[in-house]
Amino acid sequence: MEQKFIDLFDRYTHGGMSRRVFFDKLVMLAGGTAAATALLPMLENNYAYADTVAEDDQRVKGEMVTFKAGAQDVSGYLARPAAEGKYPSVVVVHENRGLNPHTKDVARRLAVAGFQALAVDFLSPVGGTPSDQDKARDMIGTLKPEDVTGWAQGAVAYLRSNPSSNGKVGAVGFCWGGGVIGRLAVADPTLNAGVVYYGQQPPAEDVAKIKAPLLLNYAGMDERINAGVPAFEEALKAGGKDYTLYTYEGAQHAFLNDTNEARYNKEAADLAWGRTLDFFKKHLQA
Repeated sequence: MEQKFIDLFDRYTHGGMSRRVFFDKLVMLAGGTAAATALLPMLENNYAYADTVAEDDQRVKGEMVTFKAGAQDVSGYLARPAAEGKYPSVVVVHENRGLNPHTKDVARRLAVAGFQALAVDFLSPVGGTPSDQDKARDMIGTLKPEDVTGWAQGAVAYLRSNPSSNGKVGAVGFCWGGGVIGRLAVADPTLNAGVVYYGQQPPAEDVAKIKAPLLLNYAGMDERINAGVPAFEEALKAGGKDYTLYTYEGAQHAFLNDTNEARYNKEAADLAWGRTLDFFKKHLQA
């Protein structure tokens, strides 16, 4: 797919453009309504493909849970290996579409790999993730960053105290969620490891507070997010932080999301995911 269509969709998905305006612009770029209509399913997420690990996979136990983050009740999807035991734990932070089938699938992938994973619904304090993806995006835009960070810290504490936890907790986030991981690493010195996928970087002046080792995954074609990488990396180096940064050349923003035909990049996704599992195994195993 031509980059101009992907760039337009990226601008639309990250706010500032209504669906009507987006589609009108897509029609202009594509050269007609029929062509735009044909492109749309490739640009949007199709959750029918969110079954890398099926919900009824016998290797995994999955359930919705509610935990406290301060005085706030927050919900999430908890997935862990079916066998009883003590497991390293991972908080999973969704994109700006809320807790959807793809994010739950990511949690199950982690469970199959031997982790207890909590995919938090960061929209649960304001009514929960709706089925309408555009409405979910708009709701995400109303959240206060400090509240979100506090809820993420609550998820870390919940997992650490969970009977199935080995006491070590990491976190991984994608797109909007990648930005949450950066702020969480700044705010929570107890975090044992953080993995960012194409997320907005925390302010350079806050980087000194980071204690957790970081794995940073960026997409080569993601100019919007990559603009903040140099200052972030400079601050990480200046602070002597433990981090590893990879840029996947030719990959689009959201390249791990296999429900999005236009942006999914299997080669980059497989490589980044393998690195993610190795990183968590290194830092979270007892």
